[in-house]
Amino acid sequence: MNPSVEYLSKCRELISVVEKQSAGIERAADWFAETILAGRMVHLFGSGHSRILVEEMWPRYGSFPGFNPIVELSLSFHNLVVGSNGQRQAMFLENVSGLAERIVRNFDLTPKDCALVASSSGCNLVPIEMAEQFKKRGLKVVAIISQQHSEASRSHHAAGKKLSDFADLVLDTGAPVGDAMVKIDGLETAVAPGSTVGGCLLINSIKAEVAARLTRAGQPPRVLTAGAVVGSAKAAVLFEAAYDEHARRLAMLYSNLGSANR
Repeated sequence: MNPSVEYLSKCRELISVVEKQSAGIERAADWFAETILAGRMVHLFGSGHSRILVEEMWPRYGSFPGFNPIVELSLSFHNLVVGSNGQRQAMFLENVSGLAERIVRNFDLTPKDCALVASSSGCNLVPIEMAEQFKKRGLKVVAIISQQHSEASRSHHAAGKKLSDFADLVLDTGAPVGDAMVKIDGLETAVAPGSTVGGCLLINSIKAEVAARLTRAGQPPRVLTAGAVVGSAKAAVLFEAAYDEHARRLAMLYSNLGSANR
């Protein structure tokens, strides 16, 4: 089979895996919509390439406020590859215990909030400890992992815990062990990963369900929409309104930091 055709075939299998998780997708949407309707935020975290899933949720066309993207450049800035800010450092920092606690310390979290943590292996320390920190503060946590890859991988957690151990709900991208899905004759290892495809299917399925719930509740979301769809003037209004709403929600995450009753 032509490699590109094989990859697309494998992606169709990922769609099937995601379709079978409709109950979990709807449960996540229920939690997220409840948080957004309460005026709070769903906190998103992913290190490494899982950052892609955070940015897929918000902000981009077809998305809306209510989500707090937590992206640490030290863990996800891959462009330079080597040298200063290189990949070696990012992969090292991804398994430094205590970093997650320092990240979470920046936000005034409440049990009305929710969290989504993405990690293909579910075995790197910072995503695991992020979920643990969220759980300690009473948040419901949704994890996106590649189930097969996680089960085959060794956790860097001192007690052997994985991301799934600190999640109220686990969703599976469907990607195989090692993530790459296409084997080439004469090449020892596979190429063309699938976790991003499966992860984005999950993210946008949840997003659509949340939008439906917000609309039914009488609070339709302010969706970032292209001028080619609604006209440039309306698009500008939507963008400004969405960003202003995000700022107002974000402000609440800082208002009580350091208070004696926290």
